Amino acid sequence: MKKTSMLFLLGALCIGMLPATASAVEYKIGAVNAVRILEQSPQAAQMRKQIEKEFSPRDQQLVAQQKKLKKDQDRLSKDSAIMSDSERKKLERDIIDERRELKRGQDEFREDLTFRRNEELAKIQKEIIQAIQVVAKENNFDLVLSDGVIFASPKVDITQLVIDHLDKTSGTKGKSGQGKK
Repeated sequence: MKKTSMLFLLGALCIGMLPATASAVEYKIGAVNAVRILEQSPQAAQMRKQIEKEFSPRDQQLVAQQKKLKKDQDRLSKDSAIMSDSERKKLERDIIDERRELKRGQDEFREDLTFRRNEELAKIQKEIIQAIQVVAKENNFDLVLSDGVIFASPKVDITQLVIDHLDKTSGTKGKSGQGKK
């Protein structure tokens, strides 16, 4: 029993003598909220405006098609009793064709919009990653975390620094024409 106690005490003393410097190393860690950056960056706002401008005419065309379809459906339900059989059948065929064309147009619009948005988001995400790296290097961070962070105290949250950096770079890119397609 004495031998076991003595070995335990000797082992504890050896562990206590290990250099303390191994555990004294400090790392500077930061965290970013990528969703907030996408919502608040000037590049994302510019992208939204650009896509809205690009797709607005098609959206207005689809709205006009919907109004015409609704008008024809209302006419059919209101006047079908006083229409001739051939006139009613023609209007019913027209409504079916209009529905089909509207659905096809909406599907194409949605696919094109999604494709275009994803294309622009990829560009912005690349720019955001570069901005995070620049901010991390300028502020001597050893590690910056993004996705999967459930909580980050304001002390380590560098999201606003990244947004500010993107804000600065958006002004120079807009003037040089590099930020535009």
